[in-house]
Amino acid sequence: MPATRTDLFARFDALGIAHSTVDHPPVFTVEEGRAIKAQMPGGHTKNLFLADKKGEIVLVSALGETQVRINRLHRHLNCGRLSFGKEDVLYETLGVRPGSVTAFALINDTKGRVRFVLDKALTRHDPVNFHPLSNDATTAVSCSDLIRFAEDTGHAVEIFDFARLHDEDAAAQ
Repeated sequence: MPATRTDLFARFDALGIAHSTVDHPPVFTVEEGRAIKAQMPGGHTKNLFLADKKGEIVLVSALGETQVRINRLHRHLNCGRLSFGKEDVLYETLGVRPGSVTAFALINDTKGRVRFVLDKALTRHDPVNFHPLSNDATTAVSCSDLIRFAEDTGHAVEIFDFARLHDEDAAAQ
């Protein structure tokens, strides 16, 4: 069984991670969450569950405003071309459904199948905001605590500057 919100918060408490949560109607897109974001300080996120044809799975957690050029990302991550991962693989590895993808779901990847990539722009914000395993709430933690949580789940945190992908586009023109 995947972890519940209660399990997640118990893990935070055991690690000494301060967290605050706001319940709200379910949101499925960055745009739908604008009103909620206006009420909560910090960096708001978008989370992408990606996979290549060889089965490598990548979770990208980025600042909501960051443009993630999926068609170029694979070159920097040294993997195959990435596309959005399948729903059944998402649930099998992270224990969440589409619309609820979150860095906090790393708690469910006990086999270490998921590679975690964190947007450098997001690391400049404190706190950072993610869904607590479902899209009907938003939980804030410090960025350093997010990294500590991910590492505690057995995941290395790869910090990537997505602006590099835009710099490549500009240089190509």
